[in-house]
Amino acid sequence: MSTARRTDSIGGATGTKPGGKTPGAEVVPLPDTTGKYSASFDLSDPSLYLNRELTWLEFNRRVLHEASDPRTPLLERVKFAAIAGSNLDEFFMKRIGGLKQQLGAGVDETTVDGRTPRQQLEECFISIRRQQKEKEGLLRELWNLLREEGIELLHYDDLSDNKKARIRDDYYNNIFPLVTPLSIDPAHPFPFISNLSLNLLVTLRYPQEEETSLARVKIPVGAGAPRFIEVPTHNNEFNRFVLLEEVVANNLDLLFPGMEVLGCDLFRVTRNANTSRNEEHADDLMGMIESALQDRKFAPIVRLQIRPGMNSVYRGRLAAELGLNEETDIFEVEGMMGMRDLWQVFHLDIPHLKDPKHKPVDHPALQTDGNILYVIREAKAILVQHPYESFSSSVERFLNDVTNDPKVRAIKMTLYRTSPQSPIIDTLIRAAQNGKQVAVVVELQATFDEEVNIRLANRMEEAGIHVTYGVVGLKTHCKVILVVRQDFNGLRRYVHFSTGNYHSETARIYSDLGLFVYNREIGKDATELFNYLTTGYTPKRNYLKLLPAPKILKRTLLDKITREITRHTSKNPGHLIFKMNALEDDDIARALYEASQAGVKVDLIVRDSCRIRPGIPGLSENIRVLSVVGRFLEHARIYYFANGGEEEIFIGSADAMRRNLEHRVEVLVPVEVPSLINELKTMLQIQLDDRRSAWDMQPDGRYVQRTPHSEGEQRSCQQILIELAEQRSRDALRLRKRKARNPGRNLR
Repeated sequence: MSTARRTDSIGGATGTKPGGKTPGAEVVPLPDTTGKYSASFDLSDPSLYLNRELTWLEFNRRVLHEASDPRTPLLERVKFAAIAGSNLDEFFMKRIGGLKQQLGAGVDETTVDGRTPRQQLEECFISIRRQQKEKEGLLRELWNLLREEGIELLHYDDLSDNKKARIRDDYYNNIFPLVTPLSIDPAHPFPFISNLSLNLLVTLRYPQEEETSLARVKIPVGAGAPRFIEVPTHNNEFNRFVLLEEVVANNLDLLFPGMEVLGCDLFRVTRNANTSRNEEHADDLMGMIESALQDRKFAPIVRLQIRPGMNSVYRGRLAAELGLNEETDIFEVEGMMGMRDLWQVFHLDIPHLKDPKHKPVDHPALQTDGNILYVIREAKAILVQHPYESFSSSVERFLNDVTNDPKVRAIKMTLYRTSPQSPIIDTLIRAAQNGKQVAVVVELQATFDEEVNIRLANRMEEAGIHVTYGVVGLKTHCKVILVVRQDFNGLRRYVHFSTGNYHSETARIYSDLGLFVYNREIGKDATELFNYLTTGYTPKRNYLKLLPAPKILKRTLLDKITREITRHTSKNPGHLIFKMNALEDDDIARALYEASQAGVKVDLIVRDSCRIRPGIPGLSENIRVLSVVGRFLEHARIYYFANGGEEEIFIGSADAMRRNLEHRVEVLVPVEVPSLINELKTMLQIQLDDRRSAWDMQPDGRYVQRTPHSEGEQRSCQQILIELAEQRSRDALRLRKRKARNPGRNLR
């Protein structure tokens, strides 16, 4: 891929000088382009498309790279290691689990990139095993660095007798009652092993007897016991730890008094999370989801993690008992299993080892008292950038104000994920108690949040809120709030759209956008959308502004890409900028290739999976793909079209993935206020120019991290956006103070 400067920014030049490469990156062979001209490319050629699973694994490598980057504060590096471990767990649960299901069902159809389920599994396992080695080396490096800062992970055997005694006493009083040993013998079948659990396989015998027996001991992490047990020190500082499994393993005499412990092997399992049922034939959707959750608990195991050197007999028996292929499904781990538990270390209160605390600022337009609806009505539209601008003083305030407003008649809302302790639920319940009509569309099948959503749905129904579960066969993934108010001249509608979930906790760590809108046409569209969501009826619905999936969105995106091609001229060059989490849909990918061939510049800011190969002469030399990995999880979706000088820009919940565009209810909303269009263009340009946390995809699927050219480029795009939000807030505060000092001027 060329590293020359190109004038393809929104009003400026950018450059791409390669920096570090993703460690151990998979190189996907390039298609043969020798002697080919653009017209000769067969856009159905599988070699032109990258694999979804492999490109996601490349994303996780970029996350892991953050854990190895010395520019990142040490405990933040530990956090990224925890995220990479948690990501890989979920990848096994969802993606590997799904591929194994396809394999078991005899599916041999190929994806758009030409791979069968078996080929994908084999290539994923090669990448995962390489990534596992990288993680093990990284963890050793991190613990060495942590030791220099007084944070140490010790082995139980290295502790003094006095410290062992104190830890044993604490374990006996506070953890031991939670531990339940289970025998494995003809009278006791192999026990159930729960998902992501740590377990000890213990070999025992009675004294003076030759016959041995086995027992399984589950390590009670998360059941009231921390993974990292504090080691007491003479000065009462508790930054020395030993792993809980080592404490349990070295005190097995408490569980098996009078018996000889001959061996102890640690293992961990991962189960398939794909247990969805066909809701079209369900009499009770909530009951079906509850049954599916029970199915997930007992779902097939897709991965077994063990220590190197486990007895081959026990290794084989575990594989057989758990229904696994001993050659492919067992992963040997040196060091710590279950890296997600490193969050406990990250949460240590040592500020100088972390990023400076970030406190979101209030949006300038919302730094006023009184009803937020008046502010929205006057502004017509307000764009809020999370987590740079506050979720609580925007979305939560919005719901609070409309709940207390006697003129508000109805509140309608979609709920995909939220915190179990979310104040939003309490606010909605209070609104219903205040006599408002409150309707909430709850997505019961939000993966890994099903139980939370069932509890919240029951609680809201008991409070008199009208709860529905969306449209049969489709996940409701859009994030919308519609408020209907009796104003002086009739009913008026106020709408909020979000690219992220209505979740107060993730709103502080995800980079998302929210748009408050007072617009007659968008209000009508939102009403149509909720009527569809609460009935499932699909008569002809006329949307004037919104682009909903699955009926309209994909077709419209393809049409707009085609329009960009037709309107592309030397005077008004075509330019597409799509920012999203993933680009997987092959129709969208093919259309973007065609746009590139026509000379349209295509900038793709894609967080993780991306099928497109950028920089191939005659095909995609006008496409660049970059990924931003930083302090906050990039989660916003933005679609920009130059449109021959008549710019269009949309935000919403939808990634360019087939599941989102064809099997979910999604919404894109146009941003039409010129100042907000410029604000979004500025945000996109800052990310396109980033040289600290951006990675450029190469034609062969590898990613190269950009390197700063100067001191001024050391800041990441996210840091710049923090500073811009703070500057906007300060400017607004100064303006208010100036008006307060000179009230007479405001009348002139």
